[in-house]
Amino acid sequence: MGPADIAIIAVVAVIVVMAVVRLVGTTRGTRDCCSGAKKGAASGGRSFPAVEVADKDESHYPYAAELGIGGMSCERCVAAVTNALDSLEGAWATVELAGGHAHVRSKAPLTERVCRQVVEQAGYRLVSFRQVTGK
Repeated sequence: MGPADIAIIAVVAVIVVMAVVRLVGTTRGTRDCCSGAKKGAASGGRSFPAVEVADKDESHYPYAAELGIGGMSCERCVAAVTNALDSLEGAWATVELAGGHAHVRSKAPLTERVCRQVVEQAGYRLVSFRQVTGK
């Protein structure tokens, strides 16, 4: 066994250890499922509580926007972004993992700044904002 073989074995061993640490952390809920970052870390984002939107009559929401969201890679990410957007007063969001899109309905005008702020607080990126209805 030469030095190259030893180096390859060492690299594989390090990767395996890192994978096990991430798996254990994710399973225990101490690490984010997607980034592997420790929960509560600045890069991991803020956790928003789930909001049950009681009013799901679209006619009650005169404003709407289409958002492009970056950084989502699983349904847990979708739930985190949905919770963040639903936390906005008078808002109801539908988030899709495929394509990274969010449709946000609101009873008050939506601004790109507010949407960007809440998405970034959740640990994701707002990559596009398009007002669909409203002023």
